[in-house]
Amino acid sequence: MNTRIPLAVGALLLAAGLAACSSPAPEPAPTTSPTADAAEPVKTPAPQPSGTPEAAEELTCATLISKTTTEALTAQGWTTQEKDFWISDIELTDGLLCMWADFSTASDHGQTYGFSPLDEATSEKAQQKLESEGWIRSADASSVFYTEDPEHAIATDEDGFGLTYEFGEGWVKFADTKQGLILINAG
Repeated sequence: MNTRIPLAVGALLLAAGLAACSSPAPEPAPTTSPTADAAEPVKTPAPQPSGTPEAAEELTCATLISKTTTEALTAQGWTTQEKDFWISDIELTDGLLCMWADFSTASDHGQTYGFSPLDEATSEKAQQKLESEGWIRSADASSVFYTEDPEHAIATDEDGFGLTYEFGEGWVKFADTKQGLILINAG
């Protein structure tokens, strides 16, 4: 049984996610500002990279994905449950994995999104583990992707990608499909 949102809702979510990704990056803020007597600078937070939740906004299941996507899933009657984030046998204790579904009824319909900061050593270990387990590697200019073998996938996106991890500099994302990764705000 297909575990995806109906095609029309999925297309709407994809369009909303792309629109959210196209917002301009915030202007860099100064890293120091003088005190009243200018004796010692006071540090202020550095700007967040484009695409990450605002510093004041805590990363939760509601903020992990775009507001439009959260609203659409909630309108369907779906809620979210936090789960432990694992890559094979490697637990990402600083990560957030969210399952969205209608948990009031037995069903195989749902969506999963995850994000975790990741140091270089853990990233290398996780990628090696995925390769040894037969996950398929691909890359673009800024990220490395690992997706499950489509022959064993429960469901895939229109490009044939099922469960997919995206590794970037200092982070990893996870979604049910590679296309689902664009809905994640962090990273």
